[in-house]
Amino acid sequence: MKPVVFIVMDGIAFSNKPEGNAVSAAYTPNLDYLMTHHAWTSLKTHGTAVGLPNDDDMGNSEVGHNALGCGQIYAQGAKLVNQSIDSGDMFASNIWKQLMQNVCDNSSTLHFIGLLSDGNVHSNIDHLISMIRQAKQDKAAKVRIHVLLDGRDVSAQSALEYIDKLEDALASLNDNDFDVQIASGGGRQVITMDRYGANWGMVKAGWDVHIHGTGEQYANAKDAILTARAANPNVIDQDLSPFVIAENGEPVGKISNGDSVVLFNFRGDRAIQLSQAFEMGEDFDKFDRGVVPNVMFAGMLQYDGDLMLPKNFLVQPPKIENTLTELLCKHNIPQFAVSETQKFGHMTYFWNGNRTEPFCADLEHWLEIPSDIIPFEQRPWMQAAKITDELIDAIKSNKYGFLRANFPNGDMVGHTGSFHAATIAVSAVDLCLGRIIDAAKEADVTLIITADHGNAEEMFDIAKDGVASPKTAHTLNHAPFIIVDYNKKIAVKDGEFGLANVAATIAELLDIKPHESWEESICKLL
Repeated sequence: MKPVVFIVMDGIAFSNKPEGNAVSAAYTPNLDYLMTHHAWTSLKTHGTAVGLPNDDDMGNSEVGHNALGCGQIYAQGAKLVNQSIDSGDMFASNIWKQLMQNVCDNSSTLHFIGLLSDGNVHSNIDHLISMIRQAKQDKAAKVRIHVLLDGRDVSAQSALEYIDKLEDALASLNDNDFDVQIASGGGRQVITMDRYGANWGMVKAGWDVHIHGTGEQYANAKDAILTARAANPNVIDQDLSPFVIAENGEPVGKISNGDSVVLFNFRGDRAIQLSQAFEMGEDFDKFDRGVVPNVMFAGMLQYDGDLMLPKNFLVQPPKIENTLTELLCKHNIPQFAVSETQKFGHMTYFWNGNRTEPFCADLEHWLEIPSDIIPFEQRPWMQAAKITDELIDAIKSNKYGFLRANFPNGDMVGHTGSFHAATIAVSAVDLCLGRIIDAAKEADVTLIITADHGNAEEMFDIAKDGVASPKTAHTLNHAPFIIVDYNKKIAVKDGEFGLANVAATIAELLDIKPHESWEESICKLL
């Protein structure tokens, strides 16, 4: 059996558009060489190929790594929640009924916290509005909403569109018996939505704003956003400062004893830390929470099944079974996974089907390299060199039959909207690929290079008048899929393939029969 090395160039895909294409603008001699001299095809990374509702839905790293690691297409995030709301199952669930009973019995407040957009990556504003309408039907009297502004999975300065849509819905619902309004908010990269413990200060900032009502006060969310843009017209929504809505100097929506709280994000990675802050007891040591209110807390989904976090949730997540890792463990194949903090969970938790712990600790070696806590456009090479160092050492060790690594640069820097930084990010990944190619050739291992979704290849949105603005969202573009082997003749099949076809490909290259439930392999041996 020849080892296989698998590389995810996160956020680096194809686009024929020259405008804002940081991938084509970058210096990429290694990628150019590989695509000229080795077998390759392109993979669908979005929509139905990764279990999202339709092909207008952008892919993302979470569903992408689920598909890569399990070889199957599961209904994901938005689709699951859509089905639960449309069928009425969410509102018939015991957890929803308990949330409503709690606020009715205590004459208390129902709070919603989450990302306010229709990006369908972490959340959808339509889910929020549906829940608010149902809460009114269920006799909740007071509802407060804590909005996290996007500008990352949607247009960079679209926050007011979503605020207006929400405010219009609230205006149609407010009456003498039902009081609903926005209570707090801020940019998703400033408060609340940290992941993998990279920056707990973000979560503390959100906690102080949402729970304690501590922060800059405004009459409404629109005023807060317009004030921030007046100070910095180029500020992206994800970077907007925290704000608290107040009347007569008093916050309108602090979270208090007896309240119910719903975190309406459905994606797990950026929901786990806030859930921990709500649910952990005195052993919580990440920041000073102050007085912790006694509330009933629920997530849209259970974000971590191993940690049972949160305890209460509204929609059952997909139960992902028969993953590639399980198959490799059955065949006693040692495995190595490495990335920096920003994508470490994707190479482990999401790859293994939303499982926190290894399937077989003696066969799985996971290595996390701490990410820098600075804006990524200021250091677009991120930790690519260290990831490469560790991966090459692992290849040379001859300990592992399957090795995988994620380079976050194209995605994390792509999300900043900085075209110049994104070209550097892509070039940095290509530079590292050159070293990995040499190591793979020397060790006689098979190398696979792909991406989980697009981002850096579309850094501009072009308006009808021809004016370009930064684009920070993912794309609907296909990703490269390249197989490199200097001592084995390998070709790729003709046809339309997606990320879920990768697991079977890896298994076949390792001389293992793919699981019968998987999508077919992409490669053929000549």
